[in-house]
Amino acid sequence: MKETKRHLFQGLWFLATNSYMEGFKTGKIYQGKMKNLCVPGMNCYSCPGAKGACPIGALQAVIGNMDYKFSFYVVGFLFFIGALMGRFVCGWLCPFGLVQDLLHKIPFPKKIKSFKADKHLRKLKYAILLIFVLLLPLFLVDVLGQGSPYFCKLICPVGMLEGGLPLVLKNESMRGAVGFLYAWKGAILAATIFLSILIYRPFCKYICPLGAVYSLFNPISVFKYRLDDKACINCGACARACKMNVNPVENENSAECIRCGQCEKACPTGAITKGLCMKQKTKAIPEN
Repeated sequence: MKETKRHLFQGLWFLATNSYMEGFKTGKIYQGKMKNLCVPGMNCYSCPGAKGACPIGALQAVIGNMDYKFSFYVVGFLFFIGALMGRFVCGWLCPFGLVQDLLHKIPFPKKIKSFKADKHLRKLKYAILLIFVLLLPLFLVDVLGQGSPYFCKLICPVGMLEGGLPLVLKNESMRGAVGFLYAWKGAILAATIFLSILIYRPFCKYICPLGAVYSLFNPISVFKYRLDDKACINCGACARACKMNVNPVENENSAECIRCGQCEKACPTGAITKGLCMKQKTKAIPEN
């Protein structure tokens, strides 16, 4: 039931941040003043319904010009959201997180919970953040000193799903301009969709640079999880319930935790709790 409530909240948030219905009808992107503001999750600027900007796309667009104040706003926004809630954004506010959640519910003969290279591949998102979001737009600039959004342009399947596909479908003039890059991004999206059926949130685990940013704040964010060592009976229920392969007993605020609440729900003694700047409470272990 808790998972259903979370998906409902994700869906409502998706509708709220993509409420420009005229864009879906006409195939034109919203250009109002709200587009100067970022939304917390991965939501493509080029989505016809998007009312705000993706922080990763916005950061790439201005990072090459240190005199542009908007770059400081984006960095400040990411730090504020991260310090406030960490990867709660990934679990509750990211539209593409909802897409992956729903895709993983599609039946398949054998789901993949983990594999040998899983832990090493988790580091890939930090490399993508450093190279494609920060370094390339900062140093590979044009004659005007402006960089290109390399992550959005070369990798991001979110942009393809929310922006590339609907814009090309609604604009006949764009169809003639479709080439190799569009096909490449389409292949990445197709692979992401297929892998999401097999593996829980592969984009979040291995690729997402926004998740990489927020993950750095998980241990220190205002909103966090707490584990009561006295109430914990080390039954392993929380670790088995976690689809992100986190063991809350070892680290309840792991960088990989998207704060979906499944561990808290699975705990038989109530040893796991969450909240804002909570003081840890000791709970009695129920008698058998």
